[in-house]
Parts: sequence; C-alpha cells; structure tokens
Amino acid sequence: MLKGIRVIDFSQYLPAPHTTLRLADLGAEVIKVESPTGDPSRAPSGKEDMGYVFLAQNRNKKSVALNLKEEADRDAALQLIASADIVIESYRPGVADRLGIGYEDALKVKKDIIYCSLSGYGGTEVMRHLGGHDLNYLAISGLLSQLKDENGRPIQPGTQLADFIGGITASEAILGALVNKERTGEPSYLDVSLTDSVLPLMSNHILIESLTGEQNGVAKLGGKHVCYFIYETKDGRYVSLGALELKFWRNFCYGLHKESWLTEHYSLASDENPIFTEMKAVFASRTLDEWAQFSLEVDCCLAPILETAEVVKHPLFKSRQFIFNEEGVNYTSTRFTEEAQEFTRAPQLDQHANELKQTK
Repeated sequence: MLKGIRVIDFSQYLPAPHTTLRLADLGAEVIKVESPTGDPSRAPSGKEDMGYVFLAQNRNKKSVALNLKEEADRDAALQLIASADIVIESYRPGVADRLGIGYEDALKVKKDIIYCSLSGYGGTEVMRHLGGHDLNYLAISGLLSQLKDENGRPIQPGTQLADFIGGITASEAILGALVNKERTGEPSYLDVSLTDSVLPLMSNHILIESLTGEQNGVAKLGGKHVCYFIYETKDGRYVSLGALELKFWRNFCYGLHKESWLTEHYSLASDENPIFTEMKAVFASRTLDEWAQFSLEVDCCLAPILETAEVVKHPLFKSRQFIFNEEGVNYTSTRFTEEAQEFTRAPQLDQHANELKQTK
C-alpha cells in the first residue's frame, strides 16, 4: 500500500524503529540513518551479531551511516530528506534542530515533507528536557496504577507498552498526514509523545473518575465478577474468562453442564461467594490444554493465557501468518492484505551506502 513512499529514519532503540517497521511492512522504503557507531540496540545478543531488539524492529530497512556533526554528512542527510516523503526522528526535543535536520531545515529541501518527532513527553516546555523510559510513561499516564497485584502494588509489565503503542500512534499519525498531503499538498509536522500515546488507554477511567470519583474505570472489567476473571488450571497455568454478555455466560454454563450457575452471571468474585469457590474448583480440575480445547469448542469468550513459545504455535497466528520464520528466527509481521511480503534481515551498519551514494 505504501510502495513508492520513502522514509528517512533518524531513530534508534524501540519506539520509532517500530513505527518505521510498520511502514516498511506496508511497502515503504525505509532508510535508517545511523551514527558511525550505529544504533545502540545493535549491540550483539547471545550468538547473534546484532541485538535481539534491533533484529526484531529493523528488518526490511536500509542502513546508511552519517556523522551529523560534520557538514558533508549533514548535507548528505538533507539530500536524503529531499528525496523522501516522510522523516521521523526520536531525539530529545530541540536536538534535531541543533543538528541541522529539524523540521524547518527539512522544509527548505522538501516543501511537502511529513516530519514526525517522537519523544517521551512531547515538544512543549513542561517536561521536554527530561529523559524517560517505558515504565515512566506508563506511570505518569496513570496506566500503571491500573496494573496491580492482590496487595495493591503496581506490577512491572514484561513488555514495553508505551514504546510499542507510541510507535503505533506515530505510524497512525503519519498515515493521516499522507492522506492530508494527497488532498492538499501541504506538509505536516507531527509532535508525538509516548506518554500521550498511552493516555487514550485511560480515557474511560478519566471520564468515569470525573463523574463518579471511581479510580478504576469500568468496575465489571476489573476482576469484580465471576464472569470476567482469570482462573488457575490444574497444572498451575491460567485462563481468561470474559463472558460478559449473557449469551456467552449461558454457553459457558451449558458447556460445563452447570445450569445452576445461570443466575450467578454477575455474582462477586469473592471467597465469600460459594459460586466463585465452586468455579475455581472446576477450573482447577482441568489442565490448560483441556481448557484451550474447550475454548475452541464452546463460544464463551474463554482463552488460555499463553507463554511466548506457545503463541508461535497457536492455530490463530498460523492461519493468519502474522508470525513467520526466516533462517530459524521467528518474526512478527503487520499484515492488512493477502499480498506476500518481502523479507530482508536487519541491515549491517552502512550496508546500503553505495546504493544510496547518488542520493547522498
């Protein structure tokens, strides 16, 4: 869908590289501009010659190394921008301007450029000078307050939610700007903040709190009721039950021959509730695999909580081809059409210098 669109990517680590990976999956040509020492996430992991995160986020891209503090290389970067449709950078606010590749610099060489700055707190004055990481963005957005253990302590997620959602948000903004450019011919400057990107996940919570004082959003989605809960299985694994609608709750009850539960749809997930105690015992009577099979046979919004290795083998992802294997390495893909996607491994540093030297 983006064939013929060129993206110049002045970013490193995770969020913005995920943005440009998504654009590459849509067919865009992505040229990753790196310092002479390369993206720090290149540092080898295990037996691989590149870091795991770099391998995952930089396939289907080209690499050219430029020292933006040197005039000749800065001019080369501007020539690349002049040939491009989109520029993305992930420096702290103001750094790209000081390096001579900021939005105003880009406009001088490409009058209809789409320029995206992706940072932790955005370009406004309040916190633009501060560094941050995924955990900080989740904390200040309020999202971390909604992820607590049974003792009320916020848990540390095992994935970088703000980084990935920020990357997705940036790609969404860029695609919107492309539509606007097609209609008007106008350039766009996009100031995308990782913290702002996860704030919409709190939109229900913020509205509800303003009206009721309730801090935890939609109550029935927070583990309050037996129909929407995480249950432990016989083998110490877990399944998620999300039978909010009556039809799914009925399917669940009939599937287990537990008609006596039909009237207990929204009873409390409390140890004082005998239905809850009985349900926990039923879930503990079968293994994860048994419940996984049940979930495919009975339409009741039940799903096993899979570990990473199990996700790769799940029939859903096999059928949709969102996970593929190249040379023994598993990758995820962004697919919106049935067209076959090309694959190239994450590039070596400056691998495409000769190819791009005319543009440089």
